[in-house]
Amino acid sequence: MKTEARLFTLVAAFFAVITIGYGYFSAEPAGTAVLTVAFLMSSLVAFFLLVQHRKRGPRAQDRDNAEVADGAGPLEFFPPRSHWPIMTALGAVLLALGVVYGLWLALLGLGVLAGGTFGLVFQYAGRDTQRSSSSSDGSDTSGSSTSTRSP
Repeated sequence: MKTEARLFTLVAAFFAVITIGYGYFSAEPAGTAVLTVAFLMSSLVAFFLLVQHRKRGPRAQDRDNAEVADGAGPLEFFPPRSHWPIMTALGAVLLALGVVYGLWLALLGLGVLAGGTFGLVFQYAGRDTQRSSSSSDGSDTSGSSTSTRSP
C-alpha cells in the first residue's frame, strides 16, 4: 500500500498547490472550497493507506523481487450478506427528501442513516474474539456429531 499512499500524497500535494494558487488569484470562494475539500479527501485516503502500510507491513505488490505466488492466499473477510446497506440507503433517501419537504423528515433520515452506518461499521466488530474464544474452549465447531446412538 506504500505505492498507493505515495500516489495519493502526490494528488493531495497537487490539490494543495492548486488551492493556494486559485484562492490567491481568484475572488471566488466556491471554487476554493471545492479544491480544499478535494485536498482533504485525497489527504484522508493517503493517511489511511499509510497507516495500513505501517500496520500490516509491505505486501508482495510493494516489493520489486516478489513472485506471483507470494500474493496467493486468503485476502480478507468479506461478509456474505447484510441488511445494513439497505437501511443506510433508505436513510440517505429520507435525508435528501427532508431537504425538500421539511426538517422533520431530514432529522428522521439522519437518524436512520446514522443507525444504518453504525450497524454497517460494527456488525462484525466482535468476529475475531468470538472465533478465538469458541476454538479455545474445546467445543467441536465442525458440525459433526461424535455421540453414538444405542439401538
